[in-house]
Amino acid sequence: MSANKRPLLFKNGIVLTMDNAHTLHQKGDVLIIDGLIKEVGPNVAAPADAEVIDASGGIIMPGMIDTHRHMWQTAMRGYGADWTLSQYFVWYYLSHGKSFRPQDIYAGNLLAAVEAIDAGVTTCVDWSHGLQTIEHADAAVDALEAVPGRFVLAYGNIQAGPWEWSAKPEFKDFIKRRIDGKGDMLGFQMAFDVPGDPAFPEKAAFEVARELGVGVTTHAGVWGATNDDGIRLMYENGFMNDNTVYVHAATLSDDSYNRIAATGGNASVSTESEQSAGQGYPPTWKLRQHGVEVSLSMDTSVWWSGDLFSAMRTTVGADRSREHLEAHAKKETVSALHMRCEEAVDWATRGGSRALKMDSKIGSLEVGKRGDVVLVKNDDSPVMFPILNPYGHIVMQAQRGDVHTVVIDGKIVKKDHKLVDSKLAAAKKAVSETVEYLQSTMGKETWDAGMHPEIPDTKLNENPYTYTTFDSASADWKKK
Repeated sequence: MSANKRPLLFKNGIVLTMDNAHTLHQKGDVLIIDGLIKEVGPNVAAPADAEVIDASGGIIMPGMIDTHRHMWQTAMRGYGADWTLSQYFVWYYLSHGKSFRPQDIYAGNLLAAVEAIDAGVTTCVDWSHGLQTIEHADAAVDALEAVPGRFVLAYGNIQAGPWEWSAKPEFKDFIKRRIDGKGDMLGFQMAFDVPGDPAFPEKAAFEVARELGVGVTTHAGVWGATNDDGIRLMYENGFMNDNTVYVHAATLSDDSYNRIAATGGNASVSTESEQSAGQGYPPTWKLRQHGVEVSLSMDTSVWWSGDLFSAMRTTVGADRSREHLEAHAKKETVSALHMRCEEAVDWATRGGSRALKMDSKIGSLEVGKRGDVVLVKNDDSPVMFPILNPYGHIVMQAQRGDVHTVVIDGKIVKKDHKLVDSKLAAAKKAVSETVEYLQSTMGKETWDAGMHPEIPDTKLNENPYTYTTFDSASADWKKK
């Protein structure tokens, strides 16, 4: 992807640099030349041939970074909205995930990639654990390369052990063919979990990652699936390092959090997921106590949004909710909150760049870094005025519809609220074909049953204040 030939100058916006000092310019500019940030601050002079983007009334911020998104599952957007984690595992791992063809991986990835850019997510980790064959992996990369975003392919396969698929010659050949030489526009991780088998069969996959010099991303601290045993095995065998990302990390002991912190690991928190699916309570409060670096992620659109505005908002809400509840249990009142919106914006930007070992290139608006910039501005929205607390506004007020302009590696990919050279029509067509294929393969009854899991019975408590009886149809839909 080549940068714009003309310099780009964002002019007169509130600039959240997200540098180490969190420098904020109430009226500032950002100049990009040849894909690199050349100047940040007030009153930046526009080169004669510059394209000037009026940022007045808006917020200029670094592109957001999602460190864990199962992009292939976007083809099933919203299908599992009422699932538990167990139902997700049964559907994808045991039953229907194996039905996905390479073209279905392509379809989900393509739609997810377009969606990410549209929402101001300029770098996204494709936690791609549906790669049953090399053909599936090629399809995943084909989709990522069709969209002008910055991506990291996290290669995984839920239908086989990581010690199996990582040992195949075609796996290393794939990396040479599709990943090597792509620079920072297409990164690579290995994606697999460590359930805690004392034999530690995952050791072979870690050794492959070490040989290749790539990071490992793993679902850790997931209630009923991965636990402290997996962390202990990784630590005792010397495979925990600062290039490891621990997704969720929600149900771990203090000892495990200490091991993650001591080895420089990063926790990818997916609050919407943890709140709804049941991996455990979103662990930001624990991570803060132990000094573990945090990034944010959306997990999967089969349940939730692909929107880091939502991720920031729900993360702040979950952290504060727990702080209040714990205080109330002790008959106390919280008079000052630990979790601040400014920290959430940091996690959505710098947290991701640190997790991916790309902090020297992206994550903040600093001279010399790549031109990944987002302008949040919407003159037609009453919600975007007034902007009094810029960090609080990004977290609590703004939403994906307010993303005005997106620049990735110095190239404009969204402008005036519209995607440039969008692949959305192609993505819709591909996803429609995937949905039609899955529906026909599963059959209507199985398809409907998967989308509408059984509702457990609810027993009403006795109410001593009830003095009459009446009929209610308010819950009739549950009986259908």
